[in-house]
Amino acid sequence: MFTAFLIKYAEIGVKGKNRYLFENALVQQIKYALKKCDGEFAVRKTDGRIYVDAVSDFDYEDAVSALQKVFGISAICPMVYVEDEGFDKLGKTVVEYIGKVYPDRNKSFKVAARRARKNYPLNSMEINMELGGVILDAYPEMHVDVHNPDILLNIEVRDNIYIYSEIIAGLGGMPVGTGGKAMLLLSGGIDSPVAGWMIAKRGVKIDAVYFHAPPYTSERAKQKVVDLARKVAAYTGPIYLHIINFTDIQLYIYDKCPHDELTIIMRRYMMRIAEHIAKETECLGLITGESIGQVASQTMHSLMATNEVCNLPVYRPLIGFDKMDIVALSEKIDTYETSILPYEDCCTIFVAKHPVTKPNVNIIRKHEHNLDEKIDELVQTALDTDEVIIVK
Repeated sequence: MFTAFLIKYAEIGVKGKNRYLFENALVQQIKYALKKCDGEFAVRKTDGRIYVDAVSDFDYEDAVSALQKVFGISAICPMVYVEDEGFDKLGKTVVEYIGKVYPDRNKSFKVAARRARKNYPLNSMEINMELGGVILDAYPEMHVDVHNPDILLNIEVRDNIYIYSEIIAGLGGMPVGTGGKAMLLLSGGIDSPVAGWMIAKRGVKIDAVYFHAPPYTSERAKQKVVDLARKVAAYTGPIYLHIINFTDIQLYIYDKCPHDELTIIMRRYMMRIAEHIAKETECLGLITGESIGQVASQTMHSLMATNEVCNLPVYRPLIGFDKMDIVALSEKIDTYETSILPYEDCCTIFVAKHPVTKPNVNIIRKHEHNLDEKIDELVQTALDTDEVIIVK
């Protein structure tokens, strides 16, 4: 039945003279998303509207699913359009549309016409009244309700005449790529994929870094993180995933530093390495999945201690979330079932039995001096052996 989609956006509409940049970015993201679908589509922008036209047969559910993963879309309206061949043709198409889309026609309706092409012989009010009469003649069991209708039938008179009544919710947000780029510290847990998704929703392009610790973590743990990156990439587009071998650094810290400070000191070195890669790849910040008080390394004192080693801003979109809020979002974006697979990452292997929850930054710095220049050599080796996987 449907031959096209009207794509609605919300926040982009309040942009000023550079709105076209956001619209163009959204068009590109839509084209990219639809490449995965069967069928051919033409995406066009005209008169403050974005349309997706089906050029060939296509899988409707597949196309809608792809569009629902595009940040920047507030609503998807499946529609049909007809060439202007007179009012009788329009009335016939509208009757067919209702017959196919609404098998149960014991409903109220309202026609909402918009005449963007002013040379059309009927004005908007006349279109509403005339089409309402055609519908009532064809389906006498229906009735008009102009205040709270079950069916709001939209008619847009433009170059062609567009008909739609269903509105499918989109994700909202901003098109990926309009907000710069940031580096996500991605683990195999529940939180970090959600954090990356949330920042990407604001238009930020995401790359990621994962700290691998063989043989203490398995190849399956590494594959789990790749799988999580792929889940997030369904929304963000390709992700450059940097895999850092962190084993020697962890063992050296374990040997030289107090065990109750292991998590904080290891975390500080993760942030240093992530920031180095971020700067090399022109990222404008780091992203973590931390939430205040969730674990010992996420108290206010601990977050201050890890922040101290960074010059780039650190974005923590989950900072005030309860765990159940985060779980609900992970289920929504389909990362939860992968996150809970029982494959340990490097963070959980070296957790102290009684980690410090209120680290003193001065004491942490003093104990890091025990690591001498060898730690710099280990960090450089880890950076030199960075494995990059392009996850799509």
